[in-house]
Amino acid sequence: MNWTTDNQKNLMLFSGRAHPELAAAVAKELGVSVTPQTARDFANGEIFVRFEDSVRGSDAFVLQSHPAPLNTWLMEQLIMIDALKRGSAKRITAILPFYPYARQDKKHRGREPISARLVADLLKTAGADRIITVDLHTDQIQGFFDGPVDHMHAQGQLAEYVKHKYGTENVTVVSPDSGRVRVAEKWADSFNGAPLAFIHKTRDPLVPNQVKSNRVVGDVEGQICVLIDDMIDTGGTIAGAVRVLKDAGAGDVIIATTHGVFSDPAAERLASCGAREVIATDTLPIAPEKRFENLTVLSIAPLLAQTIQQVFENGSVTSLFDGNA
Repeated sequence: MNWTTDNQKNLMLFSGRAHPELAAAVAKELGVSVTPQTARDFANGEIFVRFEDSVRGSDAFVLQSHPAPLNTWLMEQLIMIDALKRGSAKRITAILPFYPYARQDKKHRGREPISARLVADLLKTAGADRIITVDLHTDQIQGFFDGPVDHMHAQGQLAEYVKHKYGTENVTVVSPDSGRVRVAEKWADSFNGAPLAFIHKTRDPLVPNQVKSNRVVGDVEGQICVLIDDMIDTGGTIAGAVRVLKDAGAGDVIIATTHGVFSDPAAERLASCGAREVIATDTLPIAPEKRFENLTVLSIAPLLAQTIQQVFENGSVTSLFDGNA
């Protein structure tokens, strides 16, 4: 007697409760549906998840965004991964459009955690075989996870939008600090070798979310300044940078960021800082109360869907970035 199987892979998409709109958009791009599940909270805050369909042998993609309350959504994703592992999924890919704790990627002083590494360990222990994420705070976080990490970049989408709307003439790419100059160089290349500038700033290591911006290094007078950052949390750094640029004689200032965390009072600061437009992607849900008049939100769903498709088909993720990922 011979046992045979067609052994075809079966793609299944799962979504946490943090950002269901993004999961629905990714599912639409892929032409699949989000796998139905029961998810509820017990009175004491414990999370329960059960999938309604069999997941045995599936290529499972678990999408969870991580807005506030971040720890709740991280725990929910870990529980979903554990349920898939115990349900005999063949491969489990954790999709974290915004990687939680990414700012804690090294020890600044003694007796501090490296929480970004801890998150990678938790995902691995729960049962994740692979991670897909977008614009990590620093590239070395990829090395914290013992397995493949597909580090996607929203720069192409953001830069295309800016080029289409503002052109490439008289554009200067500005980094909000010296740490993002290398990313700014990639942006400058996409603007036909636009000039670079950066904001020299000081930060008190004892006071979180407070920055004193000092001066512009580079010539920005009369230029359209594209001010880039991976994330905007309370908006203090970026609003201060806009003011410094304006004081240095800059023309329009356009802010481009991947992750719009927008913790209070970010919306107020960004609306009144003098920037002509703030462009973000929807890696995180941006609630109505966090939105403001000059905010533009681009969908990250097409990029995530293309990445999922390449991973599922054993294709090349790097090809999505012209081989420059």
